[in-house]
Amino acid sequence: MRTVAVVGASLAGLSAARSLRKQGYDGRLVVIGDELHRPYDRPPLSKEFLSGTLGEAELALETDEEDLGAEWLLGVRATGLDHARRAVLLGDGREVQADGVVIATGAAARTLPGSEGLAGVHTLRTLDDARALRDELARGGRLVVIGGGFIGAEVASTAYALGLDVTVVEAAPTPLAGPLGETMGALVSALHADHGVRLECGVGVKGLSGETRVDAVLLEDGRGIPADIVVVGVGARPNVEWLEGSGIALDNGVKCGADGRTSLAGVVAVGDCANWYDPRAGLHRRIEHWTGARERPDSAIATLLAGGAVEPGVPRPPYFWSDQYGVKIQFAGHAAGADSVTVEAGAADDRDVLAVYRRAGDPVAVLGMNQPRLFMRWRKQLAATASPSAS
Repeated sequence: MRTVAVVGASLAGLSAARSLRKQGYDGRLVVIGDELHRPYDRPPLSKEFLSGTLGEAELALETDEEDLGAEWLLGVRATGLDHARRAVLLGDGREVQADGVVIATGAAARTLPGSEGLAGVHTLRTLDDARALRDELARGGRLVVIGGGFIGAEVASTAYALGLDVTVVEAAPTPLAGPLGETMGALVSALHADHGVRLECGVGVKGLSGETRVDAVLLEDGRGIPADIVVVGVGARPNVEWLEGSGIALDNGVKCGADGRTSLAGVVAVGDCANWYDPRAGLHRRIEHWTGARERPDSAIATLLAGGAVEPGVPRPPYFWSDQYGVKIQFAGHAAGADSVTVEAGAADDRDVLAVYRRAGDPVAVLGMNQPRLFMRWRKQLAATASPSAS
């Protein structure tokens, strides 16, 4: 390959570029990003950066001495992929001819319909989002977080520490039931009540009120919650619209094999936009976690450079962490499909637990709250003992 284009300049794209050089690729390398910023770390945006304890310079993912020998095209969006001509089309009219393409365009925060143009309403996905929200939180007031997932919970925790009056609204009966299951989801989300943050569950949001600036969140049960600031944390959608009509298979992102290979030769996908096949479960999963964006590009790049001739391995069980109200939460594996969950160490009342999820007696996931050492041992065991199911 003479030219490889990496479309996406966040962690997954940077990891792919690094992996290309690490695996011996010495040709032309073009990295395309729609943000003007060089690659930066996203997890601190909802925590240390939002609270003001971490500056922008400390978010940088590149080291001062790092030189990948890449051409960086930043502040320009990819608008199409012409596979026949091997070209990535850009929004400014240019195109990048490439023998290999790495799709790493990530995901975008979902918004609340009708909130466009209303001041005080935020999503949190990018550095620019975090800058705007940080400035508002610094002024204090009443914050309503729509969505009780991990991003929403981290924002609520940060805002609580800053002294704001915080309410979290979650449409599901139990926050975090999707990733953690109902029992452990209830345990983790109880951290809100432990710290005086109001949690409204089982009720949807009907809309927002306010003429030019939000002043309340309107619930479907007829109530209204006064708000000076609203953060919408209702998930993300994969950034794959630019691939429509390219011939690449799309299904909740870019549909991939267990090593990131797509339906088009010479094209792989990594990061939040990539819907990888999971041999253990026999289905495709889109993993939106930092660790996946850091680790999986190695496998995808090996596949790209070998022309798909290498045998795909089994990706490690997904892992993510969250820091809320001074509690370190870690999770590995998949809770879905588990038929039991047991607390193996610690005490639930102390928010200090190690819980193991099992299916037919076999561990399939592990959750830790302030149990980092024991959690890491279980995480290693989970990766070592999991075996792929028949595909």
